[in-house]
Amino acid sequence: MKDPRPRILYLCWSWPHERSSGYRSRTLQVARALKTVGEVHLVVAAENNGTDAIEMAASEFRVHDYVRINGLARQGIWRRLSSLSDPLSMSFQGWVAEEQDRVRVCKNMGNFDLIWIGGTCVASLFGLQRWPRSMLDIDDVPSAKERTRWRTGSLSDRSKALVRALAFRRRERSLLEEFTALGVCSEADRQYLGGGPGIHVIPNGFKRPAVEPHRQSTQPPRLGFIGPFGYEPNLEGIRWFIRACWPRIKRDVPDVRLRLVGKGTDGPLKPVNPDVDGLGWLPDPAEEIGTWSAMIVPIRVGGGTRLKVAEALGCRCPLVSTRLGAFGYDLADGQEIFLADTPDTFANACVRAIREPAEAAARAGRAWNRYLENWTCEAIAPRVWAAAEYCLRIQ
Repeated sequence: MKDPRPRILYLCWSWPHERSSGYRSRTLQVARALKTVGEVHLVVAAENNGTDAIEMAASEFRVHDYVRINGLARQGIWRRLSSLSDPLSMSFQGWVAEEQDRVRVCKNMGNFDLIWIGGTCVASLFGLQRWPRSMLDIDDVPSAKERTRWRTGSLSDRSKALVRALAFRRRERSLLEEFTALGVCSEADRQYLGGGPGIHVIPNGFKRPAVEPHRQSTQPPRLGFIGPFGYEPNLEGIRWFIRACWPRIKRDVPDVRLRLVGKGTDGPLKPVNPDVDGLGWLPDPAEEIGTWSAMIVPIRVGGGTRLKVAEALGCRCPLVSTRLGAFGYDLADGQEIFLADTPDTFANACVRAIREPAEAAARAGRAWNRYLENWTCEAIAPRVWAAAEYCLRIQ
């Protein structure tokens, strides 16, 4: 019997495993929520042959098609500037799709009631000027991400970031002309893009624990960080923390250790300090996080919201973060979180979380309640449904 519900084509970048972070975890959350609205078919964009990505996706969803993608070879400055001057260029974000795959998918889009696009990078692969019955789901607002690079980078990095920020901002101003609606991670991102009924807030979230998290303090005390070192904002943040904050913390708490979790944290990019432990990727880091006095989020570059914040909240772990690191979560310093942006204030917050565990736990408890209300998969699903229904209603 034919499914009477709307047919949804979900265009996504690669495909996540259950413990992926950031964009890929959002892909999984949104796709599962859409399954309750309609019949979801995936188009998976991936490098190489994409076999692993397709097999993972097919275990839970219908895979409609596959798009092979390639990174652009290094270009001269004039060609790069020319690409950036055209927001609809299919090489605008540095990737191109195989032409026969792109054409085939575009021809089949008319057979679906809703097109859900997982990010601006995926949208740029297809070069369409108008996407009927479409939702562009933006994990990181690109121009906002480049603006943070402009504020914190070297002179050469800042000039490149400024050019890219201006180009992305130009593209963002026309998004509601290209797509039926936009999805963003936070109200702050919604306002940055102009607000209005066509922009829907769909927060990043995390799976709700089956039981309330249990914490076990350790000696010596531990601070922890979670995130892949292949992602530049993570690596930059840890290097800043080690250079500017760690000596101050060690002065006050000499035996404290820093625990790093995530792909690449146990490799050559790991800091060489003897009191820093690189654990690499862990299939389920909740038990490890449960031993930390606090999770640190020393992020100074990037856009969107950090899923590591939701993971800390879901593990009921005290959180010390820069304001950019906690962007979009509406958590108050002194109430649910420690917020700090300078080396001295960040180090002092870490020391306080270690020395005043009852106060840190109280903040984490209040943050846990906010997490249950706003940032679990169950909490974000109704927002996905509402956004899909809006697109289906607007023709």
